[in-house]
Amino acid sequence: MKKEELKMTAKIINGTEMAGAISEELKEEVKSLKERHGIIPGLVTILVGDDPASVSYVKGKQTNAKDLGFYSVQDNQPADISEEQLVSLINKYNRDPLIHGILVQLPLPEQINENRVIYAIAPDKDVDALHPVNAGRLMIGEAYYYPCTPYGIHQMLIRSGVNLDGAEVVVLGRSNLVGKPISMMLIQKQSKANATVTMCHTGTKNLAEHTRRADILIVAAGRPKTVTADMVKEGSVIIDVGVNRIGMTPQGKAILCGDVDFETVKEKAGLITPVPGGVGPMTRMMLMLNVIKAAKVNAGKNSR
Repeated sequence: MKKEELKMTAKIINGTEMAGAISEELKEEVKSLKERHGIIPGLVTILVGDDPASVSYVKGKQTNAKDLGFYSVQDNQPADISEEQLVSLINKYNRDPLIHGILVQLPLPEQINENRVIYAIAPDKDVDALHPVNAGRLMIGEAYYYPCTPYGIHQMLIRSGVNLDGAEVVVLGRSNLVGKPISMMLIQKQSKANATVTMCHTGTKNLAEHTRRADILIVAAGRPKTVTADMVKEGSVIIDVGVNRIGMTPQGKAILCGDVDFETVKEKAGLITPVPGGVGPMTRMMLMLNVIKAAKVNAGKNSR
């Protein structure tokens, strides 16, 4: 048998299929909340301006919410809205008993301070888990809401049967949205965590020395095909968070790729996520899960 015939290709972690299975689980939870407690999970997504990517992201979230039977509100605001007006709008939804989760689609126009907007969301309605109260709870191991992309990554690992206890995890990227929170989630001395985590970034020297040591490599670098086959350990788990537009098809459809060189790395990894169809669908489903958690808090059935 030729050597190339012995090569193994990584098993694909299909985020679309996994998110679909979770969706069915969540439909049962929504049904139970309605029947037992008269509670319908409520989500408002606030979109400022008409950036095509943001419009697409919000549309996907609203579709998921409606499919699950949520009370969903899409609040579109002009790009020239003032910071004061946006904060006032958030305060209105903070007081609305039908709304359990508030999501303001980022990024925002330059005249608006994003941190002030995030801080204006009531922590119990902060289903993106970006408010300092929720970030602090994550840090000390008492989180109730988790940031949606890290939450999705964690679920992908668990549902794929990956053992995190004592695993060498390398996280490439230190953003507040992905790198920092997933590192905090996996390092906690808790069940389904307890990993040894190294966080790498643009200032890291000899990057490949770190990535080649990883049992689990989580890549959120923001640059296409940053991680190549020579940078990964044989049989490792590769989670690619990146979504990069690298061209257009003749039909006008965007050509996307991740931060990992998928075609070469899949020949060396044990498990790998594709782009698209990997982390993205899980991110939206974790948002839905956070809204349901918020509705349960409202019903008094779960507490922080």
